[in-house]
Amino acid sequence: MSNVRLLIYFIVSLMFNCLGNALTVALNLGSALWTAAAVNISDVTPVSLSMMLFIFGVLIIITNVILLNKIDVKRIIGNFIFMVPFSTLVGAFSPLLINVGITSLPLFLRIVLDCMGVVFISVAISIYQRINWMLHPADDLMQIVRFKFFKGNSSLAQLVVFMPPIIAIIVSYALTHQIYAINIGTVFALLFQGGLVGVFDKIVFPDLKHRNLE
Repeated sequence: MSNVRLLIYFIVSLMFNCLGNALTVALNLGSALWTAAAVNISDVTPVSLSMMLFIFGVLIIITNVILLNKIDVKRIIGNFIFMVPFSTLVGAFSPLLINVGITSLPLFLRIVLDCMGVVFISVAISIYQRINWMLHPADDLMQIVRFKFFKGNSSLAQLVVFMPPIIAIIVSYALTHQIYAINIGTVFALLFQGGLVGVFDKIVFPDLKHRNLE
């Protein structure tokens, strides 16, 4: 497969990811688990949400290095590079979606759109994990766990990767008796995101196979 075609696929995946995350952020019906964990931990520490998200990213990168048993500089640089356009585009899309009035829709439609946001994120993860040029650290972790320990089973891998943020949220709740950024979208992602990634591996760009697996 040509690099031009891979680039097109990568851009498509990035747009799906940013739109999906922007939908969940704009609708405020539950953040992704890593984001929700960062929100809750930042509430019990003097660390800002942005810095907490960065710290989580660094910790995940360190975890990936340990699991791979090597320091892959190119991979780590790719993790950081991915986070820049991702953060920028999510920040740009969210206000646009709010301005078109999606937050004023009936609750049922907002729930449907929020779940669609998770579906879009799953499509994106499926595509750029198969391309495997550069990944968000959390998605890179899921990819490593998926093929290193679970023979490609995306559902099991996603559940395992979601355990650390779930534990962080539980610890935060134990300390504050408050919980933030958890809603229907979070539950939908927990239950279905991993399985959806596996489904989209087969039906979205089926000619695109997993590349450069460790």
